[in-house]
Amino acid sequence: MKRSRILIGILLVVGLAGALVSDRVVYLRLLYLALLVLLAARVWSGFSLRNIRLTRQARTPRAQVGDTFEELIEISNDSRLWRLWLEVRDESSLPHHPTFPAASHSRLLTNIGGRQTRTYQARTWLMQRGGHLLGPTRLVSGDPFGLFLNEKVIPAGESLVVFPYMIDIASFPAPPGLLSGGRAIREKALDVTPHAAGVREYAPGDPLKRIHWPTTARRDRLMVKEFEQDPQTEVWLFFDAQAEVQAELPDPAQLPSSTDWVFGRRPKFRLLPSTMEYGVSIAASLARYYLQGRQAVGFVTAGRTYTVLPADRSERQEAKILETLAFLQPGNSLSISALVAAQARLMPRGSSAVLITATTRPDLILAVSELQRRNLHPLVVLLMAETFGGPSGSATLVESLQRLKIPVWQVNNNVDLSTSLAQFTDQNSSQETNTWQKPRYGHWT
Repeated sequence: MKRSRILIGILLVVGLAGALVSDRVVYLRLLYLALLVLLAARVWSGFSLRNIRLTRQARTPRAQVGDTFEELIEISNDSRLWRLWLEVRDESSLPHHPTFPAASHSRLLTNIGGRQTRTYQARTWLMQRGGHLLGPTRLVSGDPFGLFLNEKVIPAGESLVVFPYMIDIASFPAPPGLLSGGRAIREKALDVTPHAAGVREYAPGDPLKRIHWPTTARRDRLMVKEFEQDPQTEVWLFFDAQAEVQAELPDPAQLPSSTDWVFGRRPKFRLLPSTMEYGVSIAASLARYYLQGRQAVGFVTAGRTYTVLPADRSERQEAKILETLAFLQPGNSLSISALVAAQARLMPRGSSAVLITATTRPDLILAVSELQRRNLHPLVVLLMAETFGGPSGSATLVESLQRLKIPVWQVNNNVDLSTSLAQFTDQNSSQETNTWQKPRYGHWT
């Protein structure tokens, strides 16, 4: 393009200068040729993007860090005019992996005939959680010489939410429940439980599966069953997102080389060496683990905003927690002890509280003591801050928690999280590693 502009410029200068100083016809012809090329190029450029459509079709609006996101991009030429070249520039906020050969959504297409459609598959290795707009997309075309460019911006039509990286957890403690035998709690429950409290008259909006047909036939009107709360208690995840306790190491070696993609093999994903990213991944993994076990899970955190998700055991609860974690950023807000103090009084007696934190401060001991005082069961997942480049003091906290006989999971930088979460250290183990088996019926084993 640059050379074409230089050539046309030379023709203009030579033709104009020669026509002024000489009466030879060749200079006028050069001048007319340059002007004709400029005029034709300008007209061509003006029509280059007429009736050009672009659509982006994502396979799913939800994905997970470490997945490969695929998108189908379709360019249609609805006119009869032939297009010599067309450049597609992706300007979305979706970060592209620099060593992923098919990561770039931007392409240069040539020789697009009339009434023709071109498609290509774009893939991105997702490295960052959060929300990303799939667009805008800029279309650039012009004349064959590249003298004039024509651009058209197509706004974003869809978005992608990238959930945190999640691991498979083989075993982790569950709430002990209130009574070993289990009996109904005399409180009305919105969910169906094994404990029926009685019947009442049908009201609009009641599920049909709750209709008690024998009573309905006897009373000649629709009657539905009411249930009492299940004795199985809740699990609450407390995630410490306070910016002051977070630590992070630079990781220039995070990106694998391009040779890792040979033969379609994807390199093993590694989390950034950040307590925030490790903690978010652990919280998401534990939420999925408990919800798959039909446990009621609540979530509390305070990054830039204070967030409380009431305990629930539905699939919708998992989506709520994952979406909250996807957009969670550290902030100068409540500490872990303040989070516990604000929510502990609202938790059912006998519930478990999993504290996920990288703090090295003694306020963690205050949070644990508050939970014990209210007959709740604290468990601590402690991110060892010094291994992430943070201050020392995690080992002292572990010793203090051991003296209180609190189960502690120590998570170091650059370790297998599945292995770390399957092991814990407490006072009874004398700092040896034990494994807690997955509980049955909601009780400790």
